[in-house]
Amino acid sequence: MPRFDLRLLLAALPLALTACLTATPSATPAPTLAQVTAAATAAVSAPTSTAARTDTALPDPTATLTLEATIPSTPDAAEVMLERYAIQEVVSGLERPVVVTHAGDGSLRLFVVEQPGRIRVVRAGRLLEEPYLDLTDRVTDDSNEQGLLGLAFSPTFAEDGRLYVYYTAEDEGKNTIARFTTDPAADVADPETEQILLEVDDPYGNHNGGMLAFGPDGYLYAGLGDGGAGGDPEDRAQDLDSLLGKIVRLDVSGDALSIPPDNPFASGGGRPEIWIYGLRNPWRFSFDRLTGDLYIGDVGQNEIEEIDYLAAGEAAGRNLGWRIFEGTQPYADTRHAGADPLPPILEYRHGADGCSVTGGYVYRGSDLPALLGVYFYGDYCSGNIWTAWSDDGVTWTNQLFGDSELSLSSLGEDQAGELYFIDHTGIIYKLVAR
Repeated sequence: MPRFDLRLLLAALPLALTACLTATPSATPAPTLAQVTAAATAAVSAPTSTAARTDTALPDPTATLTLEATIPSTPDAAEVMLERYAIQEVVSGLERPVVVTHAGDGSLRLFVVEQPGRIRVVRAGRLLEEPYLDLTDRVTDDSNEQGLLGLAFSPTFAEDGRLYVYYTAEDEGKNTIARFTTDPAADVADPETEQILLEVDDPYGNHNGGMLAFGPDGYLYAGLGDGGAGGDPEDRAQDLDSLLGKIVRLDVSGDALSIPPDNPFASGGGRPEIWIYGLRNPWRFSFDRLTGDLYIGDVGQNEIEEIDYLAAGEAAGRNLGWRIFEGTQPYADTRHAGADPLPPILEYRHGADGCSVTGGYVYRGSDLPALLGVYFYGDYCSGNIWTAWSDDGVTWTNQLFGDSELSLSSLGEDQAGELYFIDHTGIIYKLVAR
């Protein structure tokens, strides 16, 4: 499909996910990590402080795994190329979509989040006219990066009918996590069932994060940006007394929000909700539904976009470095004393490769067996899609999959583990065999 004119103006009119482009990117390569290019396959050695994968994690309880998907294998790089597959349109006519997901209930429905404040249902390839949930009366999207940004269904949604959303509120733009309850079989939910679980003051309109995901432990994880402006001027990402610039881990199994007892600061030293800190804008992250490993796409400042990886069981209390580092490059001092920063496993510089990373998913479906175990991620500005994989969680192969020609706001999965791409202009696509 042709590129839209809007994409040619991204440097002047950034949309929901673009990094703050306030300086000309340096062409100096990272000292230890291979720069992603559109022409080469790179073998990237992760920092020695990144632990190898463990075998103790449980699969995501919402996953539907096939026998083939549980057999480890090393992908054939020649098969991990877009020219061998197709990106097939599923549905169009959406307004700034930013999430596509499933309810884990066997209904085969897809749920799409529209940034202005609606959730839509796709059933059997058809977009239902009536919104599943309309929150436009309480969501602000006055800033390009504000709006309804995240959605996650309870791992037991088919029994409890609970779903969770992340939005920036009309009330001063607060980052808000709320729960709704509905009949699991219904195609329309009641907005009056809202229960606000967490509100976080946010001083600026950008860097709101917004990702929600249930981990293999059954807890709800949420990504919050550093509060915005540029360069984290209040140094919040390193501040353990602030929830901004963090991934938080929440127990939402009861009627009220509670703190998992093994959260790293549950007994003191920081906000008890914090799981990981030192993030700029973790727009999209995901757990590998087979291993429980965590992948984070953290949107960069002026020069570097990064992918962070934390093996299952190795994430609690880790510092991912912002604003001390942007990627592997020193950025600014911090007044806070914290753990040694963990460098990213992959990074690329602003320019032809893009300017705003979109984190994705490890493919665990059954339709495309050559892609099993491959992590997909992309860039909103360039439309490039990359892939990465590792046998040991230490040494990574990183490869350009292809140019999607999309304004790639997000990737998504259905219950079977098949992969979807979202064009922010209003279209959902599925990765299929040719």
